[in-house]
Amino acid sequence: MAGKIVSTLREAIQLAGLKDGMSISFHHHLRNGDYTLNRVMDEIAQLGVRELTLNASSLFDTHAALEEHIQNRVIRKINTNYMSAGLGHRISEGLMEEPVDFRTHGGRPRDISLGITPIDVAFIAAPASDCAGNCSGKYGPSACGSLGYAFPDAMYAKKVIVITDHLVDYPMQGWSIPEIYVDYVVPVDAIGNPQGIVSGTSRITRDPVGLIMAETAVKVIEHSGLLKDGFSFQTGAGGASLAAASFLKDVMLKKNIQGSFASGGITGYLVDMLNAGCFKSLMDVQCFDLKAVESIRTNPAHQEISAMHYASPAAASAVVDKLDVVILGATEIDTDFNVNVHTDSNGYIMGGSGGHSDTAAGAKLSMIIAPLFRARLPIVTDRVSCISTPGRDIDVLVTQRGVAVNPKNADLMLRLKDAGLPVIDIHELKEIAERITGTPAPAPHSGRTVANVIYRDGTQIDAIKSVN
Repeated sequence: MAGKIVSTLREAIQLAGLKDGMSISFHHHLRNGDYTLNRVMDEIAQLGVRELTLNASSLFDTHAALEEHIQNRVIRKINTNYMSAGLGHRISEGLMEEPVDFRTHGGRPRDISLGITPIDVAFIAAPASDCAGNCSGKYGPSACGSLGYAFPDAMYAKKVIVITDHLVDYPMQGWSIPEIYVDYVVPVDAIGNPQGIVSGTSRITRDPVGLIMAETAVKVIEHSGLLKDGFSFQTGAGGASLAAASFLKDVMLKKNIQGSFASGGITGYLVDMLNAGCFKSLMDVQCFDLKAVESIRTNPAHQEISAMHYASPAAASAVVDKLDVVILGATEIDTDFNVNVHTDSNGYIMGGSGGHSDTAAGAKLSMIIAPLFRARLPIVTDRVSCISTPGRDIDVLVTQRGVAVNPKNADLMLRLKDAGLPVIDIHELKEIAERITGTPAPAPHSGRTVANVIYRDGTQIDAIKSVN
């Protein structure tokens, strides 16, 4: 059993047979607190390996050091589901010769499992592991909770290296990824800082505009006909979305409604709803804060799921297809209800779909919460600069000035009007915003393609152009 223990990362990389032109993968459960990706890439660079494809479930500002490895051709290609603004801005300015391929949280495991994006060597940052590679994110000093996004990497990569800062006796109890997939185990001093799991967007809003939108969103749910026993729900980690979860909890308790499950990236607010009896279960592919980490470690009703189980359209079934309501954000939404979460108003990459389009496609009611304008730029446009989620999958836009319902959902529109909600045509919302902000000049889109936006079924739905 001890034969899998390797003393250094460099030795493990060499034993895995990494060569020029191969594909390597990483998961993002430590988010902005991750140390592992940068450490591994530095070792690979020192070994002289070049022209690699980097398949990372998400990339954060802590990974800005990748710029040097791109410039030195250690990395030739990037596949990811999300990229924060630090590296995203440099990609938008033309850093890479080959476009980034953006997938969704469901599309990534789909394409890995189908061999469309094969992985030669997967690196799994595991907060706890035994000598054989049975590992989990629930235990140890760097505990991050669910390892859901690492499952497809472990299952389908040709070689799997587990990197851990907490080695436990064999057999580990409560493992997530079993030893059957693991080739090597590398003990290190630290894989990351779990405080970095929590982002600035993972806290409830105190902004009056955000609170108005959250209250309106809950009224939409109340009058949709979906809020009843067995109700299933997902919300993002944005401030207004978290406020909506808090308000929804009050409504469910008042009406004595017990839902079936809440899913996705789990926050402490959803943990509170579970503990209060609002839901029977949490289905967790990623923990967004340390309260969620503690819950998944101690509460059997808080269940870890893989990215395939969460959202893969190649799976026989997935959790997103059982959702009643999902609350999502947007940087832009157009009058056809197409949503952009990849780029900012100037066309710079600063995000990605993640599970946005997966949940929008699966849920019975897909709701966008967004202010009518940000930094004096209107949120509603004639055409988004990048389509992340197609308008056919969006049902409602909630703003502080009214609720726009996609005309495809006429029954919902009638329900909300009958309930007295401020239903307004999305074109009118655009006009209201532009009366306040003026009509912005469109961002230029004449540069070369720096990223491809690939929908969950593998089809390309848009391309992101360089900003210069």
